Amino acid sequence: MSLQSVFAPAAVLYQAGKPLVIEEVEVRPPQAGEVRVRMKAAGVCHSDLHVMTGDLRMPEPIILGHEGAGIVEDVGPGVTTVQPGDHVIPIWRASCGRCEYCMGGKPALCDMGTAMRFTGLMPDGETRFRNAKGDSIRHYAGVSTFASLSTMPEAAVVPIPKDFPFYKAALIGCGVITGVGAAVYAAQVKPGSTVAVWGCGGIGLNIIQGARRMGARRVIAVDTLAQKEAKARQLGATDFVDSSQTDAVEAVKALTDGKGADYTFEAIGLPKPIEQAFDATRKGGTCVIAGISRGDARAAINVNQLVYAEKTLKGTLYGSARPRVDLLNLIAMHEAGDLMLDELLTRTWPLTEINEAYDALKNGELARGLIVW
Repeated sequence: MSLQSVFAPAAVLYQAGKPLVIEEVEVRPPQAGEVRVRMKAAGVCHSDLHVMTGDLRMPEPIILGHEGAGIVEDVGPGVTTVQPGDHVIPIWRASCGRCEYCMGGKPALCDMGTAMRFTGLMPDGETRFRNAKGDSIRHYAGVSTFASLSTMPEAAVVPIPKDFPFYKAALIGCGVITGVGAAVYAAQVKPGSTVAVWGCGGIGLNIIQGARRMGARRVIAVDTLAQKEAKARQLGATDFVDSSQTDAVEAVKALTDGKGADYTFEAIGLPKPIEQAFDATRKGGTCVIAGISRGDARAAINVNQLVYAEKTLKGTLYGSARPRVDLLNLIAMHEAGDLMLDELLTRTWPLTEINEAYDALKNGELARGLIVW
């Protein structure tokens, strides 16, 4: 029996700068190599906010959301890795497994996932969402987790243990793997080293706990909001710098014997903290940029520091991780007591209150928030 279209609630962005619209949308059935997932939790993340505000332009209308967890409801022809009833985490950078990036251990750079992210289309160039008028609605990152029911490529889901809570799985799906991965995989923080992290939101807090797990002896959290200190210390920071009250670069140097940190991370996506993080990196140290910026953002870097101080400046996407493997590794780490998840969650909202959730994010009230069904 052929699968049918189903109508389900979703949060649709019709125009950047305007609130998301909660409405019933048609979710077309999965085609060959696709699955349809009933979402159970979705993360409230700054990456979606960039699109909502227009900082990053995407085709509209579009259903945002890239961080989540749910249950496979239907599968299309040829699907072999999951079946109806499986619990999954969506991968917001699906990969083909065959290209030079995938074969080289960098699946987040796969051209297939990149194309889905920026076109809002499935690999066949079509969409699986329509509104009540029959207009096509674009996908976001191939997964659109702000739809109660979402059709996505089989390559965009990772099956997880059925006894692992959905809210924890959703947290792992972006913020945790990106932050922990930045410290563990991108920077490869060494035991006994010093670390400074700009930004104590969902990504920054996980960089902090990733650095702690790698054995850093000093982890300095930097933020403009003093109320972020307690959570940063809970996740593993040894020091906190309120950059609204003091020169962050000088403060980090003062805490590292005047040398600067071995590893610095920027988890905000703004030029000034990127510049500060680079300037606060010691000679021979590494500065990692993990924050997503405006499409036209530029940072001014002293090029001579790259040469005379032999500093390394690098970016990281998805924590430079391999989601198919590392999402499961992170679950195992949490179950072994080596990764904090409950401590990250500030509060939850139903889908109908998603705009209020993003107001809280914009006001700096969240470590991490979730939409739950």
